[in-house]
Amino acid sequence: MNAVMPLNQTFHTQILENLSTSVLMTNTDFVPIFINPAAEELFGISMRMVGQFNLADVMVDDGPKTLLDCLKVAEGGRQSCTYHEITIKSPNSAEQAVNCTVVPLYEASTDCGFLIEINRVDRILKIAHDEQQIAQHMTARAIARGLAHEVNNPLGGLRGAAQLLERELPEEAREYTRIIISEADRLRALVKNMLGPRSLPQKSELSIHEILNHVIKLILAEANGNLKIQLDYDPSIPSIPIDRDQLIQAILNIVRNAWQAVRDNESGQITLRTRVLRYCHIGHTLHKLVLQLQVIDNGPGIPEDKLEYIFFPMVTGRSEGTGLGLTIAQSLVSMHGGLIECESDAGNTTFSILLPFNHSSESKDGQTG
Repeated sequence: MNAVMPLNQTFHTQILENLSTSVLMTNTDFVPIFINPAAEELFGISMRMVGQFNLADVMVDDGPKTLLDCLKVAEGGRQSCTYHEITIKSPNSAEQAVNCTVVPLYEASTDCGFLIEINRVDRILKIAHDEQQIAQHMTARAIARGLAHEVNNPLGGLRGAAQLLERELPEEAREYTRIIISEADRLRALVKNMLGPRSLPQKSELSIHEILNHVIKLILAEANGNLKIQLDYDPSIPSIPIDRDQLIQAILNIVRNAWQAVRDNESGQITLRTRVLRYCHIGHTLHKLVLQLQVIDNGPGIPEDKLEYIFFPMVTGRSEGTGLGLTIAQSLVSMHGGLIECESDAGNTTFSILLPFNHSSESKDGQTG
């Protein structure tokens, strides 16, 4: 007979604490008595201070005026109430578009409080967008692998034929076969770069700020020091398991793009920001702790019609670019279980690298067939 785990209070608490849905419970006097970590992040309060949290201070648009009013509506009707796509604003957090459900709680037909369940609308949209971006990346990788196979074989034959022909030609005519060989080698290197990294990450516990400081030295050397970089680091961020060389390459590719966007602007500036996100989704996977590294520039922005495709191979806005920098960066971050996102308007482009602290399974994405 299978053993059945007892559903005790501790077990219930563990379930609530691991939900990405924000959950808050009150007593019959509408005083909060429990809040899970997702709700702590949403409202900007801690469980330790939950008893001092006043639901009348949480303003609501497109529904009752406050979250307290939502509870009173449920109390009056003695049934659950759901509010779709309302906007809430609490004293310690920004406005959030959410779906909110209030459920009266009973025990032996006696009122014992209320349960408030809140799902952020932007989180639902983000999960869908992340899944689409991951699918696009995998499709681009599959196309690149197929293209590499179809191109490499003819290139090898072309190069070999040029080498054989070179032996038969007089010295003054060998210049042309050398051009063929050189261009074949260039195309082979381009195809190799399209495939991205070929080895799995060799991870060790490292400080992301040490990585960033090294990238800054590299980009300042390229820019001959003519670049303004503002640092907005969270010094409390712990070490994270990463491959140093791979992360340097990924971050450098993004920072280099930002520099190229602002280098013709005297007031051009890049900001590097680090934060820790709690209970963050990367695709459909929920991680308790995620490192968020943002590279922000005040350049002209990315055209809206190109923004959706910037991580595809060969997509570039520069005549001298190959369109592979962001593709390779996305591959390297993906091998760490992470994702790169981008938002862009004129004067503000933000690339966000998301890296989970607890990613243990290695991605096969970097292996080529």
